[in-house]
Amino acid sequence: MLIRDSSERPRGTLLKRFPVPRSQGLSPGSRVRAGREWPAPANARRLRTLQVYRYDPEGDEGPRLDTYRVDAEACGPMLLDALIHIKNTVDPTLTFRRSCREGVCGSCAMNIDGTNWLACTRALTETDEPVQVYPLNNLPIIKDLVGDQRHAFAQYELIRPWLRADTPAPDAHERLQSPEERARLDGAYECILCFCCTSGCPSHWWNGDRFLGPAVLLQAYRWLADSRDEATGERLDELEDPFRLYRCHTILNCTRTCPKGLNPGWAIAEIKRMLLERNL
Repeated sequence: MLIRDSSERPRGTLLKRFPVPRSQGLSPGSRVRAGREWPAPANARRLRTLQVYRYDPEGDEGPRLDTYRVDAEACGPMLLDALIHIKNTVDPTLTFRRSCREGVCGSCAMNIDGTNWLACTRALTETDEPVQVYPLNNLPIIKDLVGDQRHAFAQYELIRPWLRADTPAPDAHERLQSPEERARLDGAYECILCFCCTSGCPSHWWNGDRFLGPAVLLQAYRWLADSRDEATGERLDELEDPFRLYRCHTILNCTRTCPKGLNPGWAIAEIKRMLLERNL
């Protein structure tokens, strides 16, 4: 039950032993009901069952969980392949985001078997039976598996995520870095802004209007660590706020759910360290 590393998953949970109803405490309009069950394809050789969250805020019905059965031999190996197969051959009304299918763009981030991940990098063989697919937590639903990320990107814009430097750029070459300076960006620049971490952060659930969240703070650290940037003091001033930064309580859900294997919790701690050293 206990985990010693962020890459580990607990072998069991109390909630499985003492289950709490999924709809407990929700208003009737928010309770997820059983939806349509689609028949299995004929002559399926490797049948997989997907229970997918469906909700259209512009419709008259509340959220539901539709059940689809697909032949894993008829689609690609990833969960995203199965969802595309459903949309193309079974139910064209199913709505989700996807783009690169290579784990680079972050478009297909969703909650898979209770864990935020990218559907294009989660193999069907790694999922439960049936696999349950929900949109990312803590995002207003546009439709089905598509969450509204406008607030998250507005917070990202707030940190002004671009190089700020008053020194004119060299004419003959780009702004240079040593290998050691470049290495400081490792573990931060790889973020694809899928917001799996922010969606899984309880502090952002509670204070999302003011707390920037792990994805945005990881990006803030990426520019603080960049030797070419000349606005370190200004960036720290913008982050030194009881809510923007210090609502992080080091729960580390962000690190456990990052599909790129990054550690936003460490980056946030580094920002706090930089602020402390500056104020000494």
